[in-house]
Amino acid sequence: MAAPKPIDALTRPSGAFAMLAIDQRESMRAMFGEYQKTPVSDQQLTDFKLAALRALSPLASAVLIDRQFAWRQAIDQHAVAPSCGLIAAADDFIPSPNEIVSDVRIDEKVEPLSVKADGALALKLLVLWRPDESAEVRKDMVRDFIGRCRQAGLVSIIEPVSRKPRDGRAWDTNDGIQAAAEELGNLGADLYKAEVPLHGQGGERAVRGASARLNQTIKGPWVVLSSGVSPDDFPQAVEWACREGASGFLAGRAVWRNVIGSRDIPRALIDDAAVRLQRLIDVVDRVVVRC
Repeated sequence: MAAPKPIDALTRPSGAFAMLAIDQRESMRAMFGEYQKTPVSDQQLTDFKLAALRALSPLASAVLIDRQFAWRQAIDQHAVAPSCGLIAAADDFIPSPNEIVSDVRIDEKVEPLSVKADGALALKLLVLWRPDESAEVRKDMVRDFIGRCRQAGLVSIIEPVSRKPRDGRAWDTNDGIQAAAEELGNLGADLYKAEVPLHGQGGERAVRGASARLNQTIKGPWVVLSSGVSPDDFPQAVEWACREGASGFLAGRAVWRNVIGSRDIPRALIDDAAVRLQRLIDVVDRVVVRC
């Protein structure tokens, strides 16, 4: 029997990835801001993240945590279940007047060997793909990131997302999803985190067809994220993607988005978010085929 690969520690016994993302930062602040008139404090975000980790990490195969609001607290407070793998977000988000995340760079404050000592198995890097920006700059950043992960013995996860061009040219989100995979899906990352093609819209044939194209393009395992897909639609979108080669999900909003604004967040995490996460787990355990 072949020895287990490091990436296998992020999967369920079925071989599927069922991973929770709780690394949202200013976008999460904006979500909370929809439900209150007072400013959303850093502590409010940290408290929510820790509550979500305690409620949901016993179900997830791995969890993605940010340095800015939750990594140190989660480690020190043992908020993550021992059965759940740890992924550290290694991206530094740069805002602009028009976008919460306008650009991304590698976060130099996330030291690979330090987070590995904390128990991290992997690092994740968000990459913004725009048709009017340099492919070489993006590829150089991804190669740099992968090299840092390999040197530290950590799994590398890249998350390319399709964004509108800055120059105002005509643009199609789904074309960007495929173009990002063609550009970045063969650079050596251990795991590729993709947007659901068509954001799950357009019917089974269209979504599965676009997912099959991604599967042919990405050289290695890939999973889907939930941004752009409603929580209620995400399980079906995950199934369609996995039937065409995806190996699971790494998602946050589709699991816990509806909990924000609840008067009793700990209760809602159990009654709503955990139920949604378990449904997603059931989907990938049933559908995913790992070689």
